[in-house]
Parts: sequence; structure tokens; C-alpha cells
Amino acid sequence: MLRRFLKELHWPLVLSALSLMIFGTLFIYSASYHDSGHYLDRQLFWVSIAAGMMFVIPAMGYRAFLSMANLLYVLAVIALVLVLLVGQERLGAQRWIRIGPVIVQPSEFAKLATVLMLANYLGSHQEWDKRGKVIFTAITLGLIPVFLIMKQPDLGSSLLFLPMVMMLLYVWGLSYKSILAAALSGIVAVPFLWLYLKPYQKRRILDFMDPSRDPLGSGYTAIQSKIAVGSGGFFGKGYLHGTQSQLQFVPEHHTDFIFCVIGEEAGYLGSVLLLFLYGWLFYAAFQIMEKTTDIKAKLLITGLITVLFFQVFINIGMSFGLMPITGITLPLVSYGGSSLIATTITIGLILSVYKERSIF
Repeated sequence: MLRRFLKELHWPLVLSALSLMIFGTLFIYSASYHDSGHYLDRQLFWVSIAAGMMFVIPAMGYRAFLSMANLLYVLAVIALVLVLLVGQERLGAQRWIRIGPVIVQPSEFAKLATVLMLANYLGSHQEWDKRGKVIFTAITLGLIPVFLIMKQPDLGSSLLFLPMVMMLLYVWGLSYKSILAAALSGIVAVPFLWLYLKPYQKRRILDFMDPSRDPLGSGYTAIQSKIAVGSGGFFGKGYLHGTQSQLQFVPEHHTDFIFCVIGEEAGYLGSVLLLFLYGWLFYAAFQIMEKTTDIKAKLLITGLITVLFFQVFINIGMSFGLMPITGITLPLVSYGGSSLIATTITIGLILSVYKERSIF
């Protein structure tokens, strides 16, 4: 039975995910090297659980999760409300809940629960069946966690829901013209949204446009991250020998800015290797999505890889100064249990679609 189970796995997807976790663990150790590898033991603990999740989820089957989508979504919303009431605050944001010795970030699992909810809901309705009502309901389901996450405040994570909802509606049957019109409407509304942003969020956007306006204050992180990546050159400074990261000029270099450590120590070659592994992962997931004839499975994978893609794009873009600093982790690479577990559940669900070959 074990041999048959292993044979049914999509190994390119498994190997790309495991490679990224190994890659991340190596550089998390480097990021905490002068702190006696403070984060390594805990990350190894989470990696062992996460690796196991990738094999447990396919055995359970994605249909089991879709059947519980409503419950999981409600629990995710309740958890987001609890964060606002009793959550722990750090660096001006209230995003975490302590459960015994474990600190959980509910927004990571809310993204997963929302994808499951929307995939199950849209997949249960034909494209022509009560079209307006279905679209309105889907958008509302997507906006509820957005509102709660923005209240934490966590603008970066909340923005991930928008492309996810649009891609799900497009794959479901909404025309690209309607999607484009909605996107343009959102762009037009941006100046009005400025009025509702928190002061620190406004500073981050202004610093993105001109980090030199406050180089020792709010623009410090953006400047130091670009210095770290740029100083790595083609071959990098060598493992454990990055000056910007080892001397902790870059804040949060084990989580949000782990790419700075990679860029500085492994250089252009190491950065390209990391991007290749992500490309391998997305290509494998896209192949599985393309071949399935189950609309719910197709919608599920679409939502999952959309969230992962934009997380990677925004996080790496932050390090280059191409995106505003938003506090989004690099999937499978950054330090943190919630992000790692949620991402490996994502991989497990995609593997489950491949494993159930009756739908091909």
C-alpha cells in the first residue's frame, strides 16, 4: 500500500516543495547564526510537521476538505475576530493568537479556507445559473476576511484575496472583460482608499516611492534590503558571510526579508536557483490543474496557486524595492509555523487532485 501511495504522488511537485523548505532552513540558520541559531530548532520542528502534512493531506483527499469548506470558512472568520479581541500585538500589528505554547497567525489559514469555500460554492453553480447572485455572493465571501485582516492591520495579506477572487471568477466563467473592468475600477478607487489607510501604511507607500525621504526611519528597511541584495553580486559573499544580514542591518531578515539573506550570501546564482524552484512548483501545479476535468478541483488549484504566486511576487519585490513593504512571508522559505503549515496543506491539496486519477 505504501509503494502504491508513493507511486500516486506527483513527485516534481513534492521535490520542488521539499527543496524550497531545505533552502529556507539553510538560510534561516544563517540569518540567526550570530544568535546561536536561535530559530533553527523551531523551524526544523515545523518543517518535520509540514513535510508530513504533504503526505497526509493526499491520503485524506481534497473532496473531504471541500465537504467541510463551510465549516472551515466559519472557523477562519471566528479566528480572525478573536485576533482583534484577544490577539497578541507585535510591531504595531495584532495578528497572532497564542494557543498554549504555540502562536498561530489565523490569516494564513483564512486564505486557505476562503479558497476552499469559493471553489466549493462556485463549483456547485453553473456559469449561467443565477449569475449575478452567484458573483455577488462570491465577492462578499472574499471581502469578509479582507475586512477583518485589514483591521489587524495587515494590508499585505488582505490584498492577496483580491487577485484570488478574480482568478476564481474567471476560471468559473466570468469574461476577462468583466475582470478587467473590475480591476480598472479598483485602480480608480485607489486615491479614495488613501483616506482610510493607517499612518504607517501611508508611510510605507511614500517610502516605496522615495525611500530616501527618511533613510534612518521609515525608509531604512527598504534601503538596507536593496543594499543587501545588490551587494551579493553574481556569486554572493558566501554562506554565513553576509554583512548586511549577519550584522542585522536588515530587520526581520529571517521572515519577511529572508530573500535579502539569500541574495547577499548566494548572489545572483542563488536567487535564480530559488526562482527556478518556485517556477518548477508552479509549473507542476499548473499541469495538474490543466488536466483535471473536475471544476471544483480546477477552481481549488487556481485559487491556491494564485495566492502562492502573489505571495512570492510581493515578497521578492519588497526586497528589490519594486513593491511596498507589506509584511508578507516567502512561502516555504521564511521562518514561521503558520505560513509553512498552511502552504504545505496547499501543496497537499494539489497533490490530492493528482492522486485521484479517476477525474483525469
